[in-house]
Amino acid sequence: MLPLPNDPPFRSVRFELLADAEPGLAVRALGTFARRNLVPDLVRMQRRGASMLIEIRADAMPSEMLHLVEGNLRQIVGVQRLVVVLCAEQRKAG
Repeated sequence: MLPLPNDPPFRSVRFELLADAEPGLAVRALGTFARRNLVPDLVRMQRRGASMLIEIRADAMPSEMLHLVEGNLRQIVGVQRLVVVLCAEQRKAG
């Protein structure tokens, strides 16, 4: 997901991973963010038998980092599926 010239500088994004239930996999997924000095706003994990679901949300990820993080998450051994959801901007009332 390469940024386009008219993309906003920051995007709200959610990464949904289905992965093997291995002890180090969640740490490797979060390490992708740490290497880029990014702190996720939400991290959820749930084990389902031999697999686990991991949801990582960033409310203000720099658009130019989006495709880099996506690519790194896809390369993690044990990740079976990755879905990237671009969330709609939420505007504050007032």
